[in-house]
Amino acid sequence: MSVDLNALQARLRSFAAEREWQPFHTPKNLSTALMVEAAELAEIFQWMTPEQSLAVRHDPALKEPIADEVADVLLYLLQLADHAGVDLAEAVENKLVKNAIKHPVPEKNGQNGR
Repeated sequence: MSVDLNALQARLRSFAAEREWQPFHTPKNLSTALMVEAAELAEIFQWMTPEQSLAVRHDPALKEPIADEVADVLLYLLQLADHAGVDLAEAVENKLVKNAIKHPVPEKNGQNGR
């Protein structure tokens, strides 16, 4: 499935406008809501071992709650970027370049100990 982020942002703008939520959708409020949703996602995994967290993909009882929280995080992130004037595609591309510079591929001559 391919997602058109601009179209999704337009849908979110329309959804908020229909409910007259625009006054509340400030970057400050949206970033706070994003953190709350991320915390709700983290809560699902809070007391799991690393092995249990890896196994959730095979647990039908957890699939929907995880998907819901992941979607909430994404939706708030899209709205935050929209309201803050961030071009997500450009921001992601720029960040990937910065990450590649900051974290180069290690040499494979056995010096890094991994």
